[in-house]
Amino acid sequence: MDFNVSSAGLLKGILDVSKAIPAKTALPILENFLFVLKDGELEITASDQELTLRTRIPVDSSAEDGSIAVPARQMIDLLKALPDQPITVKTAGEGSFECIWSNGNSSLPYFPAADYPEIKGAGESALSATVPASVLAEGIASTIYATADDEMRPAMNGIFFDMDPESTTLVASDSHKLICYTTRDFHCPEKCSFILHKKPAGVLKSIIDKDDEEIGIAFDSSTVVFTLGDTMMVCRLIVGKFPEYRKVIPQNNANILRIDRAQLLNTVRRVAVCANKASNHIKLDLKAGQIEITAQDLGFALAAYEKLPCDYNGDELGIGFKSSFLIEILGNMTCGTVVMKFADARRAALIVPEESEDESGKICGILMPIMVS
Repeated sequence: MDFNVSSAGLLKGILDVSKAIPAKTALPILENFLFVLKDGELEITASDQELTLRTRIPVDSSAEDGSIAVPARQMIDLLKALPDQPITVKTAGEGSFECIWSNGNSSLPYFPAADYPEIKGAGESALSATVPASVLAEGIASTIYATADDEMRPAMNGIFFDMDPESTTLVASDSHKLICYTTRDFHCPEKCSFILHKKPAGVLKSIIDKDDEEIGIAFDSSTVVFTLGDTMMVCRLIVGKFPEYRKVIPQNNANILRIDRAQLLNTVRRVAVCANKASNHIKLDLKAGQIEITAQDLGFALAAYEKLPCDYNGDELGIGFKSSFLIEILGNMTCGTVVMKFADARRAALIVPEESEDESGKICGILMPIMVS
């Protein structure tokens, strides 16, 4: 292998895929990037076998094609320390390669590319779709915080993609809260679904570039492949059945609160300072024109309350929530006015942006109440 490339271009390429390098692994070869040089392009791969990232960068010139596995940490540290300039990368003998720059060079070990595990994508039966990059980024950001850490129910540890020819809904739940994000800009030729673990979902969101227009998706029963320009992400799907989320979305909650989202969020944050640190419980007392939010921790003689004017239409109601869950939902919405719909103190509340209040709304959240005296 022998090629010339911009050090900044090579650094960007390896950083684009470095999130797939495992922190710990029983397979030492995975601590390396796989370099494959062919036809004037360098293909760079990183993998932990659950998640694989691969990108291609052009090289300025190449004298000898080839493939080697190079140590990830040393390559990143070296390129970060170099100012942008042309560099030459070439194998220098059995088991070592050189990086040569204007006034110096380094020698690092490499490993045979044949030792790197084969990366398999989606099978021949894979379904495919395309989605605007901004829509996918927004959908992941709107739902990922509601995923669970549940060893007994792994299906809850990811985002459920529920697709049909008309629309796609991304869903996440930890049994206490449930978030749905629905878009008509992303659909599949037939009804289908998969569950994407939250770790690759977070990585995918982080590598989506604002300049990306569309992202290609291909998936079968076990693997999904996302294609973003010159970068590809391959990951294993969570195998399991996601709960029937549509059945738990309240349809007839008759007590309706409309209030400025930022005002409610800031009030909950202030009052929650005095909530019990173990439970984070707060209470909302609702009546016409007013909401009172209270919290207390009797063990430390802490208490707080705050009253807010609001538009409330319904029966007088006192209902408790875990403040951290309510803060997460309100904090991850971007609307000016939020609508909260209640049935009673024991049943789930529906939370939606005012502009999404109708049934075709983009985002909705469901929050289970808690009993507060």
